Amino acid sequence: MPINNIKNYKHIIWDWNGTLLDDVDIVVDVMNNLLKRRKMPLINKQKYKNIFTFPVKEYYAQLGFNFLIEPFEKLAIEYISEYNNNVYQFKLYDGTEKVLENISNSGISQSILSACQEKDLLKAVSKLNIDEYFINIAGLNNYYAVSKVKRGKDLLTEAGLKPEEVLLIGDTVHDYQVSKELGCHCLLISNGHQSYRRISNCNTNIVRTISDVIEFVNKKANAI
Repeated sequence: MPINNIKNYKHIIWDWNGTLLDDVDIVVDVMNNLLKRRKMPLINKQKYKNIFTFPVKEYYAQLGFNFLIEPFEKLAIEYISEYNNNVYQFKLYDGTEKVLENISNSGISQSILSACQEKDLLKAVSKLNIDEYFINIAGLNNYYAVSKVKRGKDLLTEAGLKPEEVLLIGDTVHDYQVSKELGCHCLLISNGHQSYRRISNCNTNIVRTISDVIEFVNKKANAI
């Protein structure tokens, strides 16, 4: 679906990790800690962005974890415990709050839809002082990051939104797939958890950073 002027949308659904939250370097560090404990080969950011995928269990398999030796569920809990370690200082991407404020001032409501465990998501959004911008903050009820399609459908129903009135903004192929399942418009950002090469295979528009979102959407509308 073509992207319209941002003022033509009633609602924007944001992905969290890699879209609003600048945590790519942190997740690489966290995974390397798990790999070090098992004397497995480490990864760098480029490799991570080339192999990270949903469901996340497939990403773990590509890294060489053997689920017959260690169940994925056990590994996922260890990863989340490491990720939530106070040693890490989480931050938003530069310009994020300005974009959220601009959209809010335009009269457009906003939500977050994430594959994170919802309790942790709510805590993180509140800690970064941006919860005021969202009418709904939706995550999953587990740590296994399988898919957020069902949660997205629930979000639209709860908010009484028509899919064509909604723009979903994310950073992965899964975000694009979720938008297709929901029937929403989609915009992807290329500096998140998957490489530009991978998300460029999606039949949708791509911007480099979150700061480019509003300018791109409005320029696109003016060109039509």
